[in-house]
Amino acid sequence: MTLYLYQYLQLSSIVADYLLFALAAFVFVQLCYYFFFFTRLAFYEKGANYGNELPGVTVLVCAWNERENLTQLIPLLDSQEYPEFEVILLDDRSDDGSEEFIREHIFRWKHIRYIRINDQFDHVTPKKYALTVGMKQAKYPVALMTDADCRPTSNHWITAMTSRVDGESDIVLGFSPYIKQPGLLNWFIRCETFYTAVQYLSFSLAGFTYMGVGRNILYKRSVFFANKGFYKHKNIYGGDDDIFLNEVSTSSNTNISIEEDSFVYSLPKTTWKSWYKQKQRHMSVSRFYRMRNKVLLGLLSGAHIAVWIFAIAALLFGLLTRNVYLLQWLGILFVARWIIQWFLLSVINLKLDKTVEWFSFLFMDFALFIYYLVFGFLTATRRKPRKTWN
Repeated sequence: MTLYLYQYLQLSSIVADYLLFALAAFVFVQLCYYFFFFTRLAFYEKGANYGNELPGVTVLVCAWNERENLTQLIPLLDSQEYPEFEVILLDDRSDDGSEEFIREHIFRWKHIRYIRINDQFDHVTPKKYALTVGMKQAKYPVALMTDADCRPTSNHWITAMTSRVDGESDIVLGFSPYIKQPGLLNWFIRCETFYTAVQYLSFSLAGFTYMGVGRNILYKRSVFFANKGFYKHKNIYGGDDDIFLNEVSTSSNTNISIEEDSFVYSLPKTTWKSWYKQKQRHMSVSRFYRMRNKVLLGLLSGAHIAVWIFAIAALLFGLLTRNVYLLQWLGILFVARWIIQWFLLSVINLKLDKTVEWFSFLFMDFALFIYYLVFGFLTATRRKPRKTWN
């Protein structure tokens, strides 16, 4: 009996040590990301360089059956305060009355140009074809992209984005949060969008640009044509804002803009089904990222999953075996991680227009764990995504 008790206690101690070691290892991985990447964004000095010489800008808006959104967006774009700019509306075969509305009212707008696209080709996706047409028709050297369901927060949006273009910067990444609405889905969409922005903006500041958001991104047309536009991935649905950046971004040619004037709010999905389809399409292009980016992102999300799995396992094992030592160190590791995470994300959240309520960060952390776990499984077993325009 004594021998069995001794063996039990010894095995229990080994399991406890293993759980603590694994948890500490993955917490360490996360902290490496927090301190090496996220601190760059947390302590980033905003201050736009409005004194720079501002280049001429062409704003490109792709639209497919977006009449209601265009009635709100066009006046906001036309009223932008900027020396030289134009707005090209690229209407991709809309049949909801968009063309009639624009042609009826276009004389009222000073900066709006309208291009109707009637063709569709098997070798290139509709949106990429529309953007390519817009790039070729653009009058100015800098292109600024947004979507029809977006709303600039200021009439200085173009200025705030172009102010980050300098002698070296060819690309500027903006931030596009979702409009706050009631409900769990909206809360999670805002959380996931915020944390994604934390990643791609922080990574870019560290010289590891891997994506932007097509709702708010700027790059010089010379970069687009020098890299043959979307040619390498012209038949892949999506990727015009991340696969393209994976190809053309370097450690020195990309900048970010997180001025409040540069924010562009977007209308969120309102059903879990429509949101799932959107995320499925977004995640389907990640396999085309550079290997470096796939490893960095995979390790970050993998560590996030592992921390929660080993923390839950350690909690259950500690309670089951009444191992006070295990429970104490579990609390120390998790609380230390939480304090560092809360501080950095709170500072960044203030810079990004308080997208997420500060008191919900712990719930957000757990929700992202579930999200990574579920979508990681779905990505590994996914079928070919349905080909939809938006």
